[in-house]
Amino acid sequence: MSTTGFTPDDDTPVFVISVAAQLAGMHAQTLRQYDRLGLVTPSRTRGGGRRYSHRDIVQLREIQRLSQEEGVSLAGIQRILELENEVEALRHRVRELGEELEAAHEVIDTGRRVFAAGRAGDVVAVRAGQRPRRATPESRALVLWRPRHR
Repeated sequence: MSTTGFTPDDDTPVFVISVAAQLAGMHAQTLRQYDRLGLVTPSRTRGGGRRYSHRDIVQLREIQRLSQEEGVSLAGIQRILELENEVEALRHRVRELGEELEAAHEVIDTGRRVFAAGRAGDVVAVRAGQRPRRATPESRALVLWRPRHR
């Protein structure tokens, strides 16, 4: 048996409606209704056939749980799904803005650098108000000088 190297991910539409219905524990007609209502939007083949992904199956199970266990109406489920999508989009945007802010801080910090002469005469970058570090610790030795009498 040869393998094609194809490995579907969670978003790959691979299940026909009968298999998706069986995996979700529903009737195929229920999946068609959810598609019409926009609760789940499967991919379509060129001939118009529905193809469901693993993520679609997970969403169908969640819709079923909300409906049967929580008693949420289909309109309520639709609103919940819309809000969850919105929250995910906002989380993504917050991550983007955090990355932009971090990049801006790097630019600002670069602009605040001051250059000074180091202990060995080399040029070193320091923050404003700082002095370059000394290469060796400061000596605390006391040297006495006694002039010779002639």
